[in-house]
Amino acid sequence: MNRTGTVIRSTGSWYEVDADGEILRCRIRGRLRLKGVRSTNPVVVGDTVHVASDAAGEWTIEEVAPRRNYVIRRASNLSKESHIIASNIDRALLVVTLHSPSTPVEFVDRFLVTCEAYKIPATILLAKCDLLAGCREEADAFTAIYRSAGYEVLEISALHGVGMERVGGLLAEGTTLLSGNSGVGKSTLISAVCPDLDIRTGEISESHHKGKHTTTFSTMYTLPSGGRVIDTPGIKGFGLIDIDDAELWHYFPELLARGAGCRFYNCTHTHEPGCAVAEAVEHGEIALSRYESYLKMMDEDDKYRK
Repeated sequence: MNRTGTVIRSTGSWYEVDADGEILRCRIRGRLRLKGVRSTNPVVVGDTVHVASDAAGEWTIEEVAPRRNYVIRRASNLSKESHIIASNIDRALLVVTLHSPSTPVEFVDRFLVTCEAYKIPATILLAKCDLLAGCREEADAFTAIYRSAGYEVLEISALHGVGMERVGGLLAEGTTLLSGNSGVGKSTLISAVCPDLDIRTGEISESHHKGKHTTTFSTMYTLPSGGRVIDTPGIKGFGLIDIDDAELWHYFPELLARGAGCRFYNCTHTHEPGCAVAEAVEHGEIALSRYESYLKMMDEDDKYRK
């Protein structure tokens, strides 16, 4: 018997596939691993797959349909392999926190670059806003940087219901990827939107102020609104892959908006005279932190993007 469905859970060994409401537990056919794909995970949550059952009634994923987009990162700091987080996404919500734990700005920028590269609209959720009273100036500065770059930034508190109506609206249609570092409150957020879902939530390590992993495997949930949300394990780092040096600045909206004003058409915005981007940074029109992230990506990831 042959069926077509959507991968809703991936453990790396087993995959759960939603085929018209019936959940099939599947393995993948070995040849899927031998197609020259550099990805460490040939099948991911969000994939449309064709499955077949044998005489014993066991299901196997035979083929993965072409993906319209995906979010991808380098598998590790020393690897040229990639790790696809999820596929066929309508939007991404990046959950960040300024403290307990602190989300590195460079992590935010790398995630946003990948979303831009694969044409996935992204919104930043500044979580645990009930804890921002003592760092209001820092929160306002963070929000200003990303709003000026063209991103929607929402301050939310899943525990206190702040901003959750807007989040619920974003989740109401299509498939949304929810991502971020461990401990920022992704699972708590989904539980607040849909309390009926059985999702584990965790605590913050008191000694290191870092999140503990609570989501072990990527899982897609269908919400009462009809939308679907993909909850992912916390990500520590986000290395870029398959993005060429000459294209990188195209994925910073504020750099792209000013790049046409550069003296040289092939300006890299690193050292050339008459660079409109560098001038905008100097005049405070582009946030220095964003420009520094761009320079670091050009420098540190160059060998992996060749």
